[in-house]
Amino acid sequence: MEKYGVNQLRQMYLDFFKSKGHLVMKSFSLVPHNDKSLLLINAGMAPLKPYFTGAEIPPCRRVATCQKCIRTGDIENVGKTARHGTFFEMLGNFSFGDYFKHEAINWSWEFLTQVVGLDPDRLYPSVYLDDDEAFDIWNKEVGIPKERIFRFGKEDNFWEHGAGPCGPCSEIYYDRGEKYGCGKPGCTVGCDCDRYIEVWNNVFTQFENDGEGNNTTLKNKNIDTGMGLERLAVVVQDVDSIFDVDTMQALRDKVCEFAHAVYKEDEKKDISIRLIVDHIRSATFMISDGIMPTNEGRGYVLRRLIRRAARHGRLLGIEGGFLSRLSATVIEGSKDGYPELEEKKDFIFKVLAQEEDKFEKTIDQGLSILSGMEAEMEKSGEKVLTGENAFTLYDTYGFPLDLTKEILEEKGYQIDEEGFRSCMEEQRTKARKARAVTNYMGADATVYDEIPVSITTEFDGYTTLSEESKITVLTTETELTEALSDGEKGTILVERTPFYATMGGQEGDKGIISCAGGEFAVEDTIHLRGGKVGHVGRMVSGMLKVGDTVTLTVDTSGRRNTEKNHSATHLLQKALKTVLGSHVEQKGSLVTPDRLRFDFAHFQAMTKKELQQVEDMVNQEISAALEVRTDVMSLDEAKKTGAMALFDEKYGEHVRVVSMGDFSKELCGGTHVKNTAEIKNFKILSEAGVAAGVRRIEALTGDGVLAYYKNLEEELNQAAAQLKTNVPSVLDKIAALQAELKAVQSECESLKSKLAKDALGDVMDQVQEIKGVKLLASRMEGVDMNGLRELGDQLKEKLGEGVVVLASVCEGKVNLMATATEGAMKAGAHAGNLIKGIAALVGGGGGGRPNMAQAGGKNPAGVEAALKKAAEILEGQAK
Repeated sequence: MEKYGVNQLRQMYLDFFKSKGHLVMKSFSLVPHNDKSLLLINAGMAPLKPYFTGAEIPPCRRVATCQKCIRTGDIENVGKTARHGTFFEMLGNFSFGDYFKHEAINWSWEFLTQVVGLDPDRLYPSVYLDDDEAFDIWNKEVGIPKERIFRFGKEDNFWEHGAGPCGPCSEIYYDRGEKYGCGKPGCTVGCDCDRYIEVWNNVFTQFENDGEGNNTTLKNKNIDTGMGLERLAVVVQDVDSIFDVDTMQALRDKVCEFAHAVYKEDEKKDISIRLIVDHIRSATFMISDGIMPTNEGRGYVLRRLIRRAARHGRLLGIEGGFLSRLSATVIEGSKDGYPELEEKKDFIFKVLAQEEDKFEKTIDQGLSILSGMEAEMEKSGEKVLTGENAFTLYDTYGFPLDLTKEILEEKGYQIDEEGFRSCMEEQRTKARKARAVTNYMGADATVYDEIPVSITTEFDGYTTLSEESKITVLTTETELTEALSDGEKGTILVERTPFYATMGGQEGDKGIISCAGGEFAVEDTIHLRGGKVGHVGRMVSGMLKVGDTVTLTVDTSGRRNTEKNHSATHLLQKALKTVLGSHVEQKGSLVTPDRLRFDFAHFQAMTKKELQQVEDMVNQEISAALEVRTDVMSLDEAKKTGAMALFDEKYGEHVRVVSMGDFSKELCGGTHVKNTAEIKNFKILSEAGVAAGVRRIEALTGDGVLAYYKNLEEELNQAAAQLKTNVPSVLDKIAALQAELKAVQSECESLKSKLAKDALGDVMDQVQEIKGVKLLASRMEGVDMNGLRELGDQLKEKLGEGVVVLASVCEGKVNLMATATEGAMKAGAHAGNLIKGIAALVGGGGGGRPNMAQAGGKNPAGVEAALKKAAEILEGQAK
């Protein structure tokens, strides 16, 4: 058997499946695209999930890839064993509802035995316990004897991940020979030793799991194959471990050269050598995909890897920075499969050197502090480093938690990890509260303060909406960075831009910044101090780095609509001055693609007639198709032309004067239409006061007006449907309904009055006299407060002079009302105080004037007591 190299095996695999009708796709980025469930791509199928779920249509129903992957779940074991690593390449052939078990099994056998040349007698397949179909294919089609096919249970041979697609697996094991075995009797496939090594895994995705363990058969069955490239190379090259395959050995030898060490002479050194070899591979590939060392997320994974490697370099006695030099060997060994490594090597070296240098500046001091902490623990008999101390090492000296943990474990100590996390959360809380910290200029301190003063941006957006330029600065939300990758939010600065930055009331442009390596969606464009323009947004795909030449493309529709609205504000201001008077002055504006807002000095609400005059005048100038001209001149020259300027605006030495025919002339740095006819039409939506002496108009132009009327038309049609009539008859229908409603209300009031009288009955025999003042206190049912007041007036007339107190229980609640005549009030009666005195008895409160008062309550049981109390209170009031 020929001992093929890693790069040869990769190409052989992809070529083989290309010959079987597969589309060979290049490796996806390590940064997951639109997948928040993963921090980093960890399997060949991970980037293809949208095709498996049906969320996206695959470019071909047969796909083959060699996917770069990173897994850090066993990071603490990397180096300590020859089995563990964080970076690996996953070979995969995939079927999206196309071929299934027959093809997948036969092709896997064909590739391993006929293409690679593995001995068929040393290959052992396994199947899921109940998968008789796969068993028969191996036995009857491929010709493997039954005793050499192993059946394993769910733990080994069934792939599932909660709810969703799942299915049985069929793995292929290779017998490496007795020299790699454990020597125990009965050692066979499934043993934990290194003799029988799994090289291929076919996943037959044929079921849908409902999340409760119930499987239904999928209509479209899929194939998901995974095979570790490095593991295949171990078998083909007949070497001990992944650290001995050709590309890894070249890297291992380079580490030994730097450290003046020999592999397999000293186990402690071997741990450091293996760790560095693995970590530098991961770091190189991560940086090539735009991941930068940070203290959050995948950036923190990268920082941990780099700093662990740097620390183990010191343990080996390697002096000074060495990681970028070592990365050159990674690139040399992998550039055949990943040409982007060669393209980005200078960038990769720069990031590694910067991070290593940062750590170099604090590691000695940090190690010294840690030694002191160890001495204190030994002195006090403690075996656990406090979370506060671990956090100090992280926050002040840049020691990732697992690095401190690793150093301490070597000496038998542990860390209070829960305490560390508490300190971390406390710091984040403080940081959130401290975001209002200001810089020396008295402004809020931001990441933009760190941008070099010498960097500026030239704006070309008056004449173009697309151009190429070079990236000069990249920032995340918290710091300057060398690159942005898929999903990250940040800001891009370039040498020249067509994007208009928010200023003068005009909202900043949106659009796209892109190159072959990535795409960034610009969600806002802002002015920064010192003539800089920031394009704020997020990475949609790939990566962008400082120095990249990119294409900047403004959202044309958004810009054109903004220009219509901006030019309309100029026409609006002149129309307002013409209709309302020369006192009108701009006090603020907002111009977006959707609408315009204009604030102006005026001391009263505009009449309907004035609003119509202004709207008509603006539309008249739009129809006049006035040329819009922009002239650049000195401020003095501009003032001489009579151009309108904002009173409190600070203008530069040269200004732009925007003229619209002979109708309007203003100083303005914004963007505009070339002819007023482009605005199409203008519609005022509202006019209102926003401050003393300041009015605000909101309006629409162009397609916005058409959309406004279309919406009105839809609402009118809905109203007509509700009224069961057609649109032309809506007003007549409303008038008829209003007349009908008025008649019904009148009839209702009459009936309520009659019901109230009937409920009261003949109560005049209940009149009692208190110190010469007549009192009628009576209860009724189901009468509301309006009814009580009306009855009270009627009873006062019957009573002549006196006090009327009525109580009604209506829907479980109590209504109380008292009214007093003029004579009764002269005698001392006070309806408000009387109600106040009895309301508590019905669980309520109230009061009112001397002649009339009312109250509500929640306790109907107290009504009789309240009416009885009324007599006592009146007795106290009467003179």
